[in-house]
Amino acid sequence: MSETLNPYKSPETEAIPERPLLSHGSITETMIVHLKKASPWLRFIGIVGFIISGLFVLVGIMFIPLSTHAFFRTSGIDSFNFFATGGGVALGMVIYLLGLAAIFFFLSLFAYRFGDKIRTFLRSGAEQDLEIALKNNGMYWKMYGILHIVGLAIFPLMIIGSIIAVVATLLS
Repeated sequence: MSETLNPYKSPETEAIPERPLLSHGSITETMIVHLKKASPWLRFIGIVGFIISGLFVLVGIMFIPLSTHAFFRTSGIDSFNFFATGGGVALGMVIYLLGLAAIFFFLSLFAYRFGDKIRTFLRSGAEQDLEIALKNNGMYWKMYGILHIVGLAIFPLMIIGSIIAVVATLLS
């Protein structure tokens, strides 16, 4: 029999699964349920983090006039008096709050993107969306871990600085 096309044969379409299987396995329904539960919470945490980041920026901006006021009040005086009059504290608060805003912004961005790409994956079933979601999850935890390492490195320095400050106060 020849392999010619039969003009009277019904058209066939390929069966496309609703959720494609992954290259190295499949996603179970339990995994889908857990992803569905996590996605809105991750997006919520991201949005709240963006709001907190914005509040840190606003409060930091409010400290700028204090810093400049102390600078102009002490202009012509040595730099030690600028810090003694509170200018250094206000300037330090500006830097501290803007740094916190940046940290919260990026943590919130990674959390939001993770939740958003999970939602996109659940709608499309495309492996690429899941890969991007997991990449953002990894970036979130990497940044969180780096912040912990920095905090653990700074903590002993704070203890030593506090001891030096107490000793200097007692000796004066």
